[in-house]
Amino acid sequence: MRQKIYEIIFEHDTKAEKLFNVVLLWLILVSVFVVMIESIPEVKAVYFRQFYTIEWIFTILFTFEYAARIWSSPKRLEYVFSFWGIVDLLSILPTYLALLFPGYHYLLIIRIFRLLRVFRILKLVRFNREAQVLFHALRRSSHKVGVFLMTVLSVVTVLGTLMYVIEGGENGFTSIPASIYWAVVTVTTVGFGDIVPQTVLGKFLSSISMIIGYSIIAVPTGIITVELSKNLANPKHCDECGYNNSAEANYCNQCGNMLGN
Repeated sequence: MRQKIYEIIFEHDTKAEKLFNVVLLWLILVSVFVVMIESIPEVKAVYFRQFYTIEWIFTILFTFEYAARIWSSPKRLEYVFSFWGIVDLLSILPTYLALLFPGYHYLLIIRIFRLLRVFRILKLVRFNREAQVLFHALRRSSHKVGVFLMTVLSVVTVLGTLMYVIEGGENGFTSIPASIYWAVVTVTTVGFGDIVPQTVLGKFLSSISMIIGYSIIAVPTGIITVELSKNLANPKHCDECGYNNSAEANYCNQCGNMLGN
């Protein structure tokens, strides 16, 4: 039984294993959405009990899942102290800490990092070898750009949540969505200035956000440029029609002639 549970939880080859992981990803996505909506004062005032109940339902489900991962893992300590093990623990810990320190349950937004598991489940199809050079480069870099965008989304979500906890509604950070908006504006270096941190810690976090923005703003362009240069460096010349094809093409994109090595 332990081996079977391990395969369902950690692997993603069979239909049952894929189903478990897809359901888990949807649960994570819904739980993150619930936490974000709950932070809106007008909504929380009306549906406080419902949100509280839903939050504990998700926490209990993820607690059982975390316990099952530890129980079924052949190397338990290795999993507990691994990146995914720490993320899994942090995704449930804030709810229990909120019993002693009210307000910290909003850090449950860290569950969004668990969505990165999607890249272990989805199998990207092989790229079309007959595509144009630019299209081929875009397709080759799509996975990297997707990971990059997911990382940026996670970063601005965490930054917004932290700023909401630090500043609070009295300084304009009235909800997590509003704080995430501030994080997006800051990281992209737009800087509208309609929401500004007032505390020292908030200003420090704002400075870190600006530096992060300058560090990542050119990443997508660099990724696509590298893939494009790979294809342009060694094009395959078709002896039949003279067309220069992608470096990884097996057949000519124009006439269908088989290309040599």
